[in-house]
Amino acid sequence: MDSSPSVEEGSSSASSCYNKIFFACGFLGVCAGLLVRKLNLVYIWKHKVDATSKRNGGELVAEVLKSHGVKFLFTLAGGHISPILVAAEKLGLRVVDTRHEVNAVFAADAVSRLSRTVGVAAVTAGPGVTNTVTAVKNAQLAESPLLLIGGAAAGILKGRGALQDIDQINLFHSICKYSATVKTVRDIVPTLRKALHEAQSGTPGPVFVEFPLDVLYPYDMVKRELFNVPPPKSFASKVINWYMNNYLSNLFSGAWEPVNTTPIEVQPLVADTATMQKCVEALSKSKKPVFVIGSQALLPPNSVENLKKALETLGVPCYLSGMARGLLGRKSDIQMRHHRGDALKEADLIILAGAVCDFRLSYGRSLSKSATIIAINRDKDQLHKNAGIFWKPTFAVQADPSLFLFKLAMCLCDYKCDDAWLSKLRERDAKKDEKNEKMSLEPTTKYLNPMKILCDLDKFLPDDAILVADGGDFVGTAAYILRPRGPLQWLDPGAFGTLGVGGGFALGAKLCRPDAPVWIIWGDGSSGYSIAEFDTFRRHNVPVIGLIGNDACWTQIAREQVPMFGTSVACNLSHCDYHIVAEGYGGKGILLSDSTKSNTEVFEEATKLNKEGHSVLINALIGTTKFREGSISI
Repeated sequence: MDSSPSVEEGSSSASSCYNKIFFACGFLGVCAGLLVRKLNLVYIWKHKVDATSKRNGGELVAEVLKSHGVKFLFTLAGGHISPILVAAEKLGLRVVDTRHEVNAVFAADAVSRLSRTVGVAAVTAGPGVTNTVTAVKNAQLAESPLLLIGGAAAGILKGRGALQDIDQINLFHSICKYSATVKTVRDIVPTLRKALHEAQSGTPGPVFVEFPLDVLYPYDMVKRELFNVPPPKSFASKVINWYMNNYLSNLFSGAWEPVNTTPIEVQPLVADTATMQKCVEALSKSKKPVFVIGSQALLPPNSVENLKKALETLGVPCYLSGMARGLLGRKSDIQMRHHRGDALKEADLIILAGAVCDFRLSYGRSLSKSATIIAINRDKDQLHKNAGIFWKPTFAVQADPSLFLFKLAMCLCDYKCDDAWLSKLRERDAKKDEKNEKMSLEPTTKYLNPMKILCDLDKFLPDDAILVADGGDFVGTAAYILRPRGPLQWLDPGAFGTLGVGGGFALGAKLCRPDAPVWIIWGDGSSGYSIAEFDTFRRHNVPVIGLIGNDACWTQIAREQVPMFGTSVACNLSHCDYHIVAEGYGGKGILLSDSTKSNTEVFEEATKLNKEGHSVLINALIGTTKFREGSISI
């Protein structure tokens, strides 16, 4: 029998063969297209690579930072970011290295608050980056414009087991306004400009940009270290070699062409005219108004001085929180400090200017249900936080709080708040201050009365003093007693309630205000997070003063835990010699106890040493009082 295939069978076989060739060609075409896109071959063909250039990507980073007015770059050294640090120093930026990455970011946060620009920190890849997470989240909730620069493994080695290679972008996705990886040298400038713009626009906050190692180092070094492969022999090795050469060309194509490094203009959020008019009318009819001013009101673009004048023009009683503390000076006829809850329940109009109805206002339960409530915030979510549950805004205005109040004052320059209402609130404040003064004179069972120490410090501090708050119970007491002397002279963590900000915040504050005395008010527990920065203070000649309330306990927690559960487990510390620790890091230490000099004499000694260029730590042994009994620590 003839076994040769039929005409139909031959036709089918040929068709199948053609189909395979067709799909193979199509597959190769798709692969080629993807390669062309991935390697930007069209761009490479149009823009030559200058293989002889000794420039590096770190120089572009430094140029952008300088163009944006950045003066300080906080860091902890690492090989992934060395080109940035070296280039920044050459361009005149002050590079300040800390003992822990988290404190570099805290310092940048403080600079952003006091200088009203973007604070910048640069850290190495992997653990360097992960060490900053707490500080970045703190900046997010405090609405501080912040740029974190992170090193990263070379782009071509991502996911291949390179040193300190992790998925950093996803790590920061939920806590940053913007996060990006720079993939080529030519992308450095536009990416950084966008990141710095995002940090300041709308509701300010932190941004993260990671720089793979191969976009920061010079061409010859990258080629030598990362692309040093043997001559190709097989077809597969030739393809790999071709790919890597084009990858290298794409990295550096157009790298040094002229490009704009200047800032992108930030547009302020302003209230519409109709809403503004309704709010003007509401305040004009009010007899018992109250303003609650939050940190957001002190953000640019409006000046702090303009905001202060606007509030003084309106003459409405104000409760200040966060960075707004000190806005009206040490003593003001319209600044109230105590019994805020009572005032909010009695008020007929409440303006929340950057203040949020979270735990700080009991989720809105603190507000009178019959009052007209005007909430102003840049962030829509914060504007309506817990609305409809415990409170409801009469007017919810998504705008810059400071500009809103400034315009309100311009429209109501003849407004006069009810004298009886102001007198009532002032009288309450005076009685509370008298009560606190009496409690400060009561003896404790052991050591010094912390209230007495703080009352004496309040009387001692000069007008230009900057206060950094970092702690639990001792700092909670200080918040009621110490009066910030002026605007932008109080630094606390903000809504995140972070312990450990002291060393970093003080470092940033002293760099911004070198002639002002900077005092860290520390709990003994919280001091442990950053006391090592006394070495940084010494190395960079930024002398500060630290005051530790040493009660050998995490008292903020113990106040609730012991009566509730009957044990102080994990709350007990010891009366450590923190003043000696500070001396070990290059500072000066003073022990303050009931057997030493008076409080004021110790403050004078510390100030004298500080003016001589020394960082000083006062280790104050304190007892307990009933001042904050019942305070909630959760």
